[in-house]
Amino acid sequence: MIAHIRGLLSSKQPPHIVVDVQGVGYDIQMPMSCFYQLPDTGAEVTVLTHFVVREDAQLLYGFITPLERHLFQQLIKAQGVGPKLALTILSGMSAQQFTMVIQQSDVASLVKLPGVGKKTAERLVVEMRDRLKDLPLMATPATDAMPADNEQLGTTLIGSDSRGDALSALLALGYKAAQAEKAVKTVANDGMSSEEIIRQALKSMA
Repeated sequence: MIAHIRGLLSSKQPPHIVVDVQGVGYDIQMPMSCFYQLPDTGAEVTVLTHFVVREDAQLLYGFITPLERHLFQQLIKAQGVGPKLALTILSGMSAQQFTMVIQQSDVASLVKLPGVGKKTAERLVVEMRDRLKDLPLMATPATDAMPADNEQLGTTLIGSDSRGDALSALLALGYKAAQAEKAVKTVANDGMSSEEIIRQALKSMA
């Protein structure tokens, strides 16, 4: 198993990043809640990883903290939840928010996420509550790991194509084209990075 990768952040194309390790580029898919915490391209990063092997692909999923990776690993054990849906769930809310949703049996918040119906949400609450009950975070609410609105995000992706990058990321996360286009159009302003557009779009659809 590949536990972590350390190298230069050479590309950010949400939800994908590429980390260059001595000339070898590792393509890693990352929840947007983690993506927001990345530095600009060219900086050195350490990404915690989970390696998934399928018949047709070998995929790396990346995280900033052990908690985020732990939640992903527990999510993909749940019935009806694969890596793509787990990525979508952790993109729609931070690790801290997700644990609070499970603790409070907040089915309504889960069904707002693409690909999560009422039955799936109810099953997630039951299955994940038992798996997360020993986490200290479940007993003590924590602050959101995502940057506050006034905190600076990476600006590498600022440009005329930032809206397109944001739209592509939302589609990759499972949002319908019409819903994603409306959200991007509503929140996007000139000069915003794709990360900022995605973050605000996800908030508007929550």
